Amino acid sequence: MKKLGLMLVLAGMLQTGFSQTKNFIDQPYLETSAEVDTLVTPNRIYLGIRLLESDYKGRISLETLERQMGDKLRGLGIDLEKQLTVSDLGSDFQKYFLRKEDIVKEKVFELVLYDAQTTARVLYELEKAGISNIQLLKTDYEDMESLKDSLRVRAIQQTKRQGALMAQALGQSLGSALHITDRGFSVFNAAPVRGAVRLSAEADSDQYTPLPAEFDKIRIQVTVSAKFKLGQ
Repeated sequence: MKKLGLMLVLAGMLQTGFSQTKNFIDQPYLETSAEVDTLVTPNRIYLGIRLLESDYKGRISLETLERQMGDKLRGLGIDLEKQLTVSDLGSDFQKYFLRKEDIVKEKVFELVLYDAQTTARVLYELEKAGISNIQLLKTDYEDMESLKDSLRVRAIQQTKRQGALMAQALGQSLGSALHITDRGFSVFNAAPVRGAVRLSAEADSDQYTPLPAEFDKIRIQVTVSAKFKLGQ
């Protein structure tokens, strides 16, 4: 009896699911999709700065290098507490190597900047201080999530406009949405530069004004599809 009861319950569940699917398929509907995108200028530029004591052949200590770097950055209005962090201890560079009786010390920092002009000035000033082992790690956009949300709204509105246009061509009307699918988003950005960043200006120049250039823009793309009920 228990087995029979269980079988009847399962059969009822399957029948209910089948009926719901059948009811959805039996309704006249129109399916459409939309893809929208936009370009934004990066407002988060991440630099990796590597200080290696052995680069200076014992003439300057790591502590002195770090202090000089801090002075240069403060002079450019950089908030060290907010914008400068020491890289994870798991970093390839954050190690101490033992060579005979000498300890070779190095330290890696991550610096976040907010525009291309400040980035150029930082590179120039650090180069003047003899700190040139710098990498562009990545660029990003701070308000990425809110931007994705606004693109989703635009995309679903576009599916409705497209659906209404196609329904009108058939002499029918577009009803309410039966099913909506967020097909995700894509972010297209220039590949991070892993090599050392080089300067176009001479580091021993007394004055340096960065060109009004920007990093490559980031393209964000969102795709949404929807099924709308068709009316006569």
